[in-house]
Amino acid sequence: MNARRQPDATRQRLLEAAFAEMHRNGFHASSLDQILRATEVTKGALYHHFRNKKALGLAVIDEVVRPWVETRWRPMLEADRPLEAAIAYVAEHARSVDEDMLALGCPFANLTQELAGSDPVFREPLFAIFFEWKRGIMAGVRKSQDIGEGRRDVDPEDVAIFIICAIEGIWAMAKASRCREHFEASHRGLIHYLESMRA
Repeated sequence: MNARRQPDATRQRLLEAAFAEMHRNGFHASSLDQILRATEVTKGALYHHFRNKKALGLAVIDEVVRPWVETRWRPMLEADRPLEAAIAYVAEHARSVDEDMLALGCPFANLTQELAGSDPVFREPLFAIFFEWKRGIMAGVRKSQDIGEGRRDVDPEDVAIFIICAIEGIWAMAKASRCREHFEASHRGLIHYLESMRA
């Protein structure tokens, strides 16, 4: 049993270290040597799990970035009152992001900006995350409308796209300015928008 678990644990350590390295430096500038040092894994073990750096990057997108983004929208979709849950989440998010995260920015947005326009191999999985996120928000908006919580005169797709663009814009400005006041003010603006969605 332990012999089967160990490769899985090694692979997970590599994914987590690669995610941290790519979040800090981007995909192209990330260092496999640094990932190996952080995990104390041999190069042979790395290539046993991932045939090259691109394969490692794709695995990070699918197995680390996708779940990270999903944790941002799924709890709201599963809440009894999605709009109320979304407002509470945005308010908490403004307070909870630490200075390192503020400086590094959104890992999904960073990788999308770096890779989606230049490499079709990365474009598909990155945009799959975007479309999954959009569908999740749309489902939350429809649920909010169905229970009488949210306005029925708004298009769920329009709302979803605007919210995603607002969130990623907030992250981009925070990364560029490293200004917490701007970060918190932009969250207040997003909360005002969400409040305007109430029925």
